[in-house]
Amino acid sequence: MKKVVRMKVYVEAYGCAANFNDAEIAKGLLQREGFEIVNDAKNSDVIILFTCIVKTPTEHRMIDRIRKLSELNKPLIVAGCMPVAEKDVVEKLNQNASLIGPGSVTRIVEVVKRTLKGKRVVELEFTKTPKVCLPKVRKNPVINIVQISEGCLWKLCTYCIVKFSKGEFFSYPPELIVEDVKKSLEEDCKEIWLTSQDTGSYGLDIGYDLPSLLNRITQVEGKFFVRVGMMNPIYVKPKLNKLIQVFKSPKIFKFIHLPVQSGSDRVLKSMKRGYTVKDFLTIVEGFRKNFPYLSLSTDIIVGFPGESDEDFQKTVELIEKVRPDIVNVSKFGARPGTEAEKFERLPHSIIAKRSKTLRKIIEEIQIQNNEKWVGWEGEVLIDEVGKKGTMVGRNFAYKPVVIDCDCKLGEFVKVKVVEAKKTYLVGEFV
Repeated sequence: MKKVVRMKVYVEAYGCAANFNDAEIAKGLLQREGFEIVNDAKNSDVIILFTCIVKTPTEHRMIDRIRKLSELNKPLIVAGCMPVAEKDVVEKLNQNASLIGPGSVTRIVEVVKRTLKGKRVVELEFTKTPKVCLPKVRKNPVINIVQISEGCLWKLCTYCIVKFSKGEFFSYPPELIVEDVKKSLEEDCKEIWLTSQDTGSYGLDIGYDLPSLLNRITQVEGKFFVRVGMMNPIYVKPKLNKLIQVFKSPKIFKFIHLPVQSGSDRVLKSMKRGYTVKDFLTIVEGFRKNFPYLSLSTDIIVGFPGESDEDFQKTVELIEKVRPDIVNVSKFGARPGTEAEKFERLPHSIIAKRSKTLRKIIEEIQIQNNEKWVGWEGEVLIDEVGKKGTMVGRNFAYKPVVIDCDCKLGEFVKVKVVEAKKTYLVGEFV
């Protein structure tokens, strides 16, 4: 009997949760078709790279990865945002690489088959196909990433390049999202990540909303946690009370990712963010009033064109006031094709100095926030393998607790926090 040779596929992914979700779906569809997923690019027959270009340094890393992977002289498929927003850049790096965009990931099997036959395939169309209830090969077996919508509804931010990559905004049907959650729980997932470019805008195109979706998900039987992805303040404020009410479910992590970007209304207006600092504060204060142990994550762009010393000081004051647990600080870098690319930029030295100042303040706040958790006792969900034989669990506020134990992924265990580090807590069994 002739032995069937399975073609080997290597998949590498960067960027947001939605990008990793696309990579997991691609691997799932390929595995179902009989391909073998391997962990070594050198041992593969074809390579798929899911790219991210949200920031300039990230784009530089993608350029480096395309070059390095091209040197292996294997068929290469460049996926993710880069082939859509910067097709010419990819083609200069590797003119033979096949291209597939976020809206076409469900066609990955056909693209791989044709690429292996020596054909260059370009699939960059935006298809309104919900990427749920599809086979997946998960990076983490207990975490199910569920994309709930495609594209951006706002699309006005002057600095954003991602809006060019994701196509027209559309929300996935709520019943399909709930079905995806149920399916993943049957596959022993214990943590659900709801993701999109902006989860806060979910449903606004179909007469639905995020609180209604969360309410349906939390009614699903089983013991699990839901992490709600990034929400633009402009879409949170109108439904703040409804969101707070549904967040009271014990199945939802008391964690919000609410990007403010600047503490200056003048800068926010130049960014065309659509909200004010007061709007941001109203949301944070509303959540904290109901959830005192809330974990707050936010984003800041330092050195946006026109940002004065006074504007930057307002950002510092805002961070010191709201004391977020996580702050993603980005030095402004103009992205091609955006409005902000035409704005007069600040000297790099000023941007670097402001970034360093802000990061130092943030680090002090983070350790002080975490010190408040020392002595806390409660249940955590083990959702990550740590370093040196440790495991990482998440408590109700999505705080990472590192434990030296032999417990397994997906277990719920009771711990006591005994030490605080800058980015995590240290716990021991109760």
